[in-house]
Amino acid sequence: MSTNLQLRSLIKRSGELELSLADVPVPEPGPNEVLVRIEAAPLNPSDLGLLFGAADMSTAVVSGSAARPVITARIPPAALKSMAARLDESMPVGNEGAGVVVAAGSSAAAQALMGKTVAVLGGAMYTQLRCLPADQCLLLPEGATPADGASSFVNPLTALGMVATMRSEGHTALVHTAAASNLGQMLNRICQQDGVGLVNIVRKPEQAALLRSIGAVHVCDASAPGFMDELTDAIAATGATIAFDATGGGRLAGQILTAMEAALNRSAKVYSRYGSTTHKQVYLYGGLDTGPTEFNRSFGMAWGMGGWLLFPFLQKIGPAAAQALKQRVAAELKTTFKSHYTREISLVDALQPAVMAAYGKRATGEKFLINPAQATPKG
Repeated sequence: MSTNLQLRSLIKRSGELELSLADVPVPEPGPNEVLVRIEAAPLNPSDLGLLFGAADMSTAVVSGSAARPVITARIPPAALKSMAARLDESMPVGNEGAGVVVAAGSSAAAQALMGKTVAVLGGAMYTQLRCLPADQCLLLPEGATPADGASSFVNPLTALGMVATMRSEGHTALVHTAAASNLGQMLNRICQQDGVGLVNIVRKPEQAALLRSIGAVHVCDASAPGFMDELTDAIAATGATIAFDATGGGRLAGQILTAMEAALNRSAKVYSRYGSTTHKQVYLYGGLDTGPTEFNRSFGMAWGMGGWLLFPFLQKIGPAAAQALKQRVAAELKTTFKSHYTREISLVDALQPAVMAAYGKRATGEKFLINPAQATPKG
């Protein structure tokens, strides 16, 4: 059986992270499976969480050869407990990707994909060849490249899922943080198309300018002195009562709830010491700020704060509804769901300290793409 290269992450019981490239077997596709040559796989924040775990990457040391670098880094003892479920288990990384089907099983569905460019979801995408069920493949439109389709799932379905959650829970407009990201730009295009009110929160003036340049109406810079007043005005104008927060830690989630309450009280006819009776909801869906979530309860009693993740959402809505969302992504791949990448790197590049430091920053608007098919140096 032939082998192919795969990026793996191992957290040892001794408190050490080890990142390496391993030779893994290439399976023969079963009747309903296809073998995909992966040519593009994005580095999403969720991928970095699995890749680095709780390691302190400032302690990273490189060893091995030029062709097979090995990265080791220390995990603080206090953080090791949170990694208990994956200790001493070498794990493949990469939620999604895209490439060309190079082998297919005997079923009609599998054979129909032979030679086609597809987007795939299913983990272990930082690998040269990936075997998957044919029904987990999204056939890309004619002329679309693997890079076009690499981010067909996580960001697009998350953005669509936010709007769907908003509607299902009875809200009519929403707030989004870290809004200049690839995902945030997609969400803006969806909301513009679907006539949904959207309040964008960013951290820098240049991010605000970027969003306004693509037609965003309500953009609030959290670093500006008048942020809370601007946020309250934008929420009052849209009627937003649900938010999706990518930062997770810090004060932002509480500030959003406070601004929602202030906006609702502008039209209140009667004072209530319990605050507005309209429910206000903030979902934390990321962890850009790894510190504690802090909030002062200055927003009445009708509120909620919780977590939101894509895969539980897709399970909740069921296969048919999930497939409808995927078809919209395929149809609008080069418009609504277009992604921009700062840099394309190889599997070996992904284990170079300088490159890791760049993509590890998770900077808004800077997205890296791994091309596992890119030539690997011999060493």
